[in-house]
Amino acid sequence: MATLNSKAELTDLFRKLGASDPELWAASQIEENIPQLHRYLFLREAWRLTISEDDVDWIEAYIRASENDPSEPYAGVGLALKRCLDKGAAPEDLTEIVRGMQAELLSGFTYMLEDPDIRDPDVRDLCWALFAVDYDGQPLTQIGGLHESVLETDPTGREMRPKGKD
Repeated sequence: MATLNSKAELTDLFRKLGASDPELWAASQIEENIPQLHRYLFLREAWRLTISEDDVDWIEAYIRASENDPSEPYAGVGLALKRCLDKGAAPEDLTEIVRGMQAELLSGFTYMLEDPDIRDPDVRDLCWALFAVDYDGQPLTQIGGLHESVLETDPTGREMRPKGKD
């Protein structure tokens, strides 16, 4: 990646990448020396692993997979989804539930990256972190504070609030 020499260039890149407030992200990186581009990209890619708020097709895919092989890992998800639908649950409600749980997991995961809070006394002093690395895999800088930006990077722009409540 080419070196970005100005706040304007970095702002343009954040805008191109879809950041909701590209000026703020760029200013923070330039003025506070926080690796905001790394933070934003990690969270953007993590959000891409969650179910989109308007996607209900995933439900049928899980059901089909579980019916094809009910003993496979995660087959219980499809079986449970089928039972929910059979009892009248709306696919949109199932998506809302799962999406909310995925977002909570993402938030918890980002907290754990900085504060593992391992309670087992034999390994309590072990720690880990997320780092930007160079092409050889050598750490450059820690990417911290991700938990602070999980909600603000929600692709809907509503920070996980229900539709119509923003």
